[in-house]
Amino acid sequence: MNPPPQSSAESATAGTDSDAAEGELAAYRLRRERELNSLYTTARSLTALGEVDEVLHSIVRHAHELIGSDFAYLSLLDAEGYLTVRASAGTISSEFSSGRMPPGTGLGGRVIESGVPFWVSNYREAQVLPHDPAFDLLVPREGLMALLGVPLMVGDRAIGALFAADRTERPFEKDEVALFSAFAGHAAVALNNARLYEESRVSLRRLEDAYRTIEDQVTTMERAAAVHEALTHAVLTGGGPGDIAQLLVEHLRGTVTVRGRDDEVLAIRFPRGRDGDADRNVPPDAPRNLPRDTARDMPSDVPRDVCEEARDTGRCVSTQGADGYFRSVVAVRPGGNHFGFLSLACRAAPEPADVRMLERSAQIMGLLFLMRDAHAEAEERVRGELLMELMSRSPLHPAQRDRALARGVDVDHLDVLVVVDCPERTASEVVRQLKPLSTERSGLAGEYLGRPTMLLHADDVEDVARTLHRRLRRTLGVPVLVVADRIAGERSRAFTLAQRCVRVIRSLGENDRGASAQQYGMYALAFDPERSGDLDRFLTDSIGTLLEYDRRRSTDLVATASAYFAHSRNLSRTARALHVHLNTLLKRLDRIGSLLGEDWRSPDSALRLQLALRLHELRAAVDGNSPDTSG
Repeated sequence: MNPPPQSSAESATAGTDSDAAEGELAAYRLRRERELNSLYTTARSLTALGEVDEVLHSIVRHAHELIGSDFAYLSLLDAEGYLTVRASAGTISSEFSSGRMPPGTGLGGRVIESGVPFWVSNYREAQVLPHDPAFDLLVPREGLMALLGVPLMVGDRAIGALFAADRTERPFEKDEVALFSAFAGHAAVALNNARLYEESRVSLRRLEDAYRTIEDQVTTMERAAAVHEALTHAVLTGGGPGDIAQLLVEHLRGTVTVRGRDDEVLAIRFPRGRDGDADRNVPPDAPRNLPRDTARDMPSDVPRDVCEEARDTGRCVSTQGADGYFRSVVAVRPGGNHFGFLSLACRAAPEPADVRMLERSAQIMGLLFLMRDAHAEAEERVRGELLMELMSRSPLHPAQRDRALARGVDVDHLDVLVVVDCPERTASEVVRQLKPLSTERSGLAGEYLGRPTMLLHADDVEDVARTLHRRLRRTLGVPVLVVADRIAGERSRAFTLAQRCVRVIRSLGENDRGASAQQYGMYALAFDPERSGDLDRFLTDSIGTLLEYDRRRSTDLVATASAYFAHSRNLSRTARALHVHLNTLLKRLDRIGSLLGEDWRSPDSALRLQLALRLHELRAAVDGNSPDTSG
C-alpha cells in the first residue's frame, strides 16, 4: 500500500527541521574544532615552558580560558598528602590561594582517591563529600558554588588536581568534563616535564658545584702539598723558625709568630703589601723591629686560655680579639712533648684549609725542634764524654783532641775548673743551664761524680765565678753556690779542692754566691787533702787534750768550748744554747781550764783555740761528719 501523498505544507515543515538539525550539528562541529584547536595549541605552549612555577600559572590561565568558568585553580599533593593550592586564575580572595585540603576530604580528595573527574553543582550543599571546616570557611569568601575537579595523572599516580569553578549553581556537561580532562592530561605531562627539567637543572647545578668544590679542593691540596714540600725542604736544609714563619706568611697572608717552650718569641713575620708596607692583616699592636733582648719578655698575642686549649686538644683554636683580628694558635707538641706555639693573626676568619695548613706547619715545626734537640743532645753527650775524659788521669788521644777542636774547644787552654752546688735543683737541671754557658766560653760542662762541673779558660777566676753565679741564679731561680779554682797539676785535684771548698762555704753559713777557692785560702787546711797532716798537727797541739778527754769520758768539752766562744763568752746564753744548767757549764769550763791551763782564756790562747775549734768543725763538715755542738 502506498503512503498517502504529503501536502506541500508538510514538506516545507520537514525541510525546515532538517536544515536546523544540520545547522546545529555544523555549529557543534565548529565549536568542537575550535576547542580541540585551542586544546592542542595550549598543550604545545605548555611543552615550551621550563620553570615549574611558570608552567603552573600557565596551566590555570589556559584552563580558565578554555572552560570559560569564573575561576580555576590547581592543587598539588605535598609530602604529607595534603592538597595545597599552587596557582589560581580569576580568584578574588587571597586566602583562597593559600588553601590546603587534608587527605580524603573535599572534592579534591574524591578525585585523588578515585583518579577520575568529579563535579558538583553546589559544593556547599554537597552531602556526598566529606567537608573540611577550614576550607569551608574560604568557600563563601570566594563565592564558590559549582565545582569540577579532574586528576593530574603521571602514569598511574595522581600528583594533584585541576579545578574549574563557577560562582552560580550549574551542572557541567560531558563535553566540558571531557575537554577539561583532556587538558588536564596534557597539563600533567607538561608539569611532570617541568619537574624533571627542574630536577635535571638542580642536579646539574649540584654537579657543577661539586666540580667546583673538587677543583677548589684540588687547588687547596696542591697548595698545601707545595707548602708542605717547601717547609720540609727548609727543615732538611737547616732552616729555622724564621724560615718557616716566612713561608707561612706568603701563603696565609697574616702575621705569623713562633714561640718556644717558655713563651719566648723565636720568630715573628709580617705580611707585606705590594708597595712593601705592612698590609692590613698586621694587627695594630704588633711589634715592629722586635729587638732580640726584648723578644723574650714580649707578652703573648693569644689569650692564655686559648693557648692552653690548643695545648690540651692538639688542634688549632681561633678567637677574635677586641681589635677585630682573628688569632689562631696551634701547639707544637711532637710525641706529646710541648715545644711552643705557632700562631696566625689576620683580619678575616681563617679558612678550614688555612687551619689545616697551620696544623701541618706545627708538625713540621715539631720535626725541626726534635732535630735540633737531637743534635743538641748529641753535642752535649760528646761534650760530657770529653769532660769525663779530661777529668780522668789518662792523657787524651789525638782523635779526642781533634773531636774537641771540631767543637771549638782547645783542651790545652782549659785552665779553670768550676763546681756548682744547688740543693734545690737536680744535677741534670743545673747541667742543662750550665752547658750553653760553657759553649759561649769554648769550654766543656757536664756531670762529674754527681756534681755539675765546667772546664773553661779564664784570666780572672773570681770574675768568672761571680759571672756564672749571676747567670745561673737568674735561670735557676734559687740560691746556688759556684766555686772556681785555677787548675794546677791534676784536674781531679782541682775538682776535689773545689767541691770541698763548697762544703766549707756552706758550713760558714753562705748558700748563694760565686767565689774562687783562693778567696777561702785561710780555710785551706780544712779542705785541701794534701794539707791534712798539717791540720792534724795543729788540732793535736791546740785541742788534742780536749778531744782525747771527750773520747775517753764521752763528755762534750769541745762542743762546750765552741759554744762558749760562739756566744762571746756569755755564760747565760751559752748555757741556754747547750741546754744545761749554769752550774753544769761552770764545771765544764773549770775542767777545760784544768786540761788546757788557766790562761786558755787569754787573748792569744783564746784566738788559737777558737781557730782550732772552727777548723775542727769545718773538717767534720767537709768529711760529712758534722760535730754535735749543742752539748
